[in-house]
Amino acid sequence: MNARVANAGNARVTEPVPVVLAGARGHGGWHLRNIHRLQRAGLVRLVGVCELTPLTPAELDGFDGFDGFDAPAQSPDFGDLLDATGARIAVVCTPIPTHADLAVAAARRGVHLLLEKPPAPSYAEFSRISDAVRNAGTACQIGFQSLGSHALPAIRELLASGAVGEVTGVGAAGAWARDEAYYRRAPWAGHRRLGGADVVDGVLANPLAHAVATALALDGSTRAEDIARIETGLFRANAIEADDTSCVRLTTAAGRRVTVAATLCAEQPGEPYVLVHGSRGRVTYWYKQDRVLLQRTGHGPQEVVHGRTDLLENLVRHLTHGVDLLVPPAATGAFMKVVEAIRRAPDPARLPDGAWRHEPGESAPRRVVTGIDALVAEAAATLAVYSELGAAWALPEEVTTP
Repeated sequence: MNARVANAGNARVTEPVPVVLAGARGHGGWHLRNIHRLQRAGLVRLVGVCELTPLTPAELDGFDGFDGFDAPAQSPDFGDLLDATGARIAVVCTPIPTHADLAVAAARRGVHLLLEKPPAPSYAEFSRISDAVRNAGTACQIGFQSLGSHALPAIRELLASGAVGEVTGVGAAGAWARDEAYYRRAPWAGHRRLGGADVVDGVLANPLAHAVATALALDGSTRAEDIARIETGLFRANAIEADDTSCVRLTTAAGRRVTVAATLCAEQPGEPYVLVHGSRGRVTYWYKQDRVLLQRTGHGPQEVVHGRTDLLENLVRHLTHGVDLLVPPAATGAFMKVVEAIRRAPDPARLPDGAWRHEPGESAPRRVVTGIDALVAEAAATLAVYSELGAAWALPEEVTTP
């Protein structure tokens, strides 16, 4: 137990768990708002914020004086902040190359972690994180929010009941749009390496990482040892180092295929989804919406929208009530094998000028790959890779055996 629990008469009172947030801007702003929600619910208390530039009073609105608590301390030094605040949980949402050092620093202090995805830019760094939390006996939750969806156990129950017959494979498709300013949002954005350190900020490793992790979860292949073979096809339309239009096909230890196709250069951006293929039907899961569509022989389509458990709340409940973690490091080992294959693959191939065009974006022009939406969808539907689907610009996929 890490939150102090006391008995007041017959009532069980749990004090809010003190939390430090490292990285409170950009996507970290979502975590800041989520912590505020959970603080209002009495589950946590924000005691510190680690940022190079302190948050303004406006950015911390709602935390100063809330429920009698002082405003959170601020410092650019993560370790000092953990020591000074007595935090029991650290939420880490910082640049990818910093994850391992911060995770190890927290574990050595006995501080539990919610670590934003991807957990690390290489399998070696992931192993360093895993070893640190195991040796320290601390809990670590990896921030794949889609894996907190109640849709996952519901889909697993459908599959186990034989609703779609024998599962023959899993596909995933993600067609998103990001303008050229997206790659200027941070010094590490769009890089495979920076200053000698791995970054691997490609479409499958970062923005559409949930598509990979969710497909693996629905296949039941989440551990590193569940992956037997990886084929990667990495491409880029943008003037970046990393990939923005890619495809990966995994062969699992059970012999099934899992294919994930994704782009940040969509013609008409849409909701990403995972498609479970069966011998008598299929299940489509739009993981950002927690929406599940069951289609099977001899029945009409059935659609259900499920709830979701927040991963920070699950971590708190793990510490205070002993519930199981939803996304411990071991449950992302297969995903990290994919990241490692992408890291070790040849640099992404540049798409020829005729394969893409400029269109207006939110704050800058964006590059659109002609026909990519249909190609991504077909890859998920057939479990084929781009080079097998007739894309003129697609080279034969590289093969890596973990």
